[in-house]
Amino acid sequence: MGKPTGFMEYARQTSKAEPPKARVKHFNEFHLHLPEKEQQLQGARCMECGVPFCQSGMMLGGMASGCPLHNLVPEWNDLVYMGNWEQAYNRLKKTNNFPEFTSRVCPALCENACTCGLLGEPVATKENEYAIIEHAYERGYAKACPPRVRTGKTVAVIGSGPAGLAAADQLNKRGHSVTVFERADRPGGLLMYGIPNMKLEKRIVERKIRIMEEEGVTFMTGINVGRDVKGEKLLHDFDRVVLACGATNPRDIKAPGREAEGIHFAVDFLAANTKSLLESGLSDCNYVNAKGKDVVIIGGGDTGNDCVATCIRHGCKSVTQIEMMPKAPDCRAENNPWPQWPRVCKTDYGQEEAIALLGRDPRIYESTVKEFMKDKDGKLTGVKIVKLCQEKEESGRMAMKEVPGSEQVLKAQLVLIAAGFLGSENYVAESFGAALDARGNIKTQPGSYRTHVERVFATGDMRRGQSLVVWAIREGREAARAVDESLMGYTGLGVQ
Repeated sequence: MGKPTGFMEYARQTSKAEPPKARVKHFNEFHLHLPEKEQQLQGARCMECGVPFCQSGMMLGGMASGCPLHNLVPEWNDLVYMGNWEQAYNRLKKTNNFPEFTSRVCPALCENACTCGLLGEPVATKENEYAIIEHAYERGYAKACPPRVRTGKTVAVIGSGPAGLAAADQLNKRGHSVTVFERADRPGGLLMYGIPNMKLEKRIVERKIRIMEEEGVTFMTGINVGRDVKGEKLLHDFDRVVLACGATNPRDIKAPGREAEGIHFAVDFLAANTKSLLESGLSDCNYVNAKGKDVVIIGGGDTGNDCVATCIRHGCKSVTQIEMMPKAPDCRAENNPWPQWPRVCKTDYGQEEAIALLGRDPRIYESTVKEFMKDKDGKLTGVKIVKLCQEKEESGRMAMKEVPGSEQVLKAQLVLIAAGFLGSENYVAESFGAALDARGNIKTQPGSYRTHVERVFATGDMRRGQSLVVWAIREGREAARAVDESLMGYTGLGVQ
């Protein structure tokens, strides 16, 4: 530890966000990061504690505490303080294939498990990670490094989201010839079309894809495996296949009036917006425009928040976000101690923007949709919602029940369903003959990434269900290790 008293001498500082009323005028990232010298002092705040919970990735209280990638956080925090940016990058890359993504979109599980956060402010680890990777690009450390030797083995990776990219990156580094198949017109999966540009600019994704191509990974876009090409052919053409198509089957809302014109899945809304933004700056109008509309968003998670922010940038008249669950407490409850993930209320960037521009928090808690209202032409006019309360059933299980007489109608000409996902889309699994589990995910052998189909592996959200980008990267790395071992009889790939 280069600065034993750093956590006492320096206050936590992070990047400054552009004010909401300014940033809603564009779709770009909106944080101004610290100068290099100030960022180094943030590295000095790391205590390099004897038990670094920040890198543990343990499951505590049913949620992850610390980084699932087991990033060597104290090591590269100290290297940041010392100004040894190249070595910091080398240590970071040992565990994380894509710090350019996680430093922007990860909820920072590491920081919430930081020992400094027990009685004060945690180390700004996510900001340090951002500084490391951006220094690496600026100074040439992050350049392409193709493998020196090829094994002659071939692997097809289906899906180019974070899990598929991580698997492809690891397997290519090992010397296998990797081809990534993506059904969209651009590689990146969730990173390209599921996360809005203001959280992750697409030039950042494209920058990494170019490096992977220089290193020898082949990307085949516009190919929908299972429809355009069958699994049988890929098994004939490749030694191994990795399924990494994500959990892309959206959960629907079955309520009267669902057929009304003006109801869309959030994932389709966000994808079309990003595609139009990339191709024409939204001038082609090939997206669902929220301008001048009353918008209701069903779902209180990150995707719902992204929809709030996107609708505000369109110039919506109003936006309301419906959540089934009660509002989380503002401070940790006694049954949620450190280093567990803090189950507290979070006001995200989209909600901040709604408060600043529209004058109120868009969230309505403990409510659900009872009916979609429409006019004689079948166009959406409103959403009838009803309040919910928690009641204990005879079994002892807590369940959400409707509160009689609590119905209200919200005006709406646009509804976006952001209620999560029900696993993977069946046609990919069917094409390979792979089985699904009860949750709609690809079934793998116990403790393994192998499916029950010979030479076919599964990873990421397609295997574990909807999760975080950091978990997808870990899944991709572990699946690559399993594939490598099956090809070579041993593996030279470490998970970390």
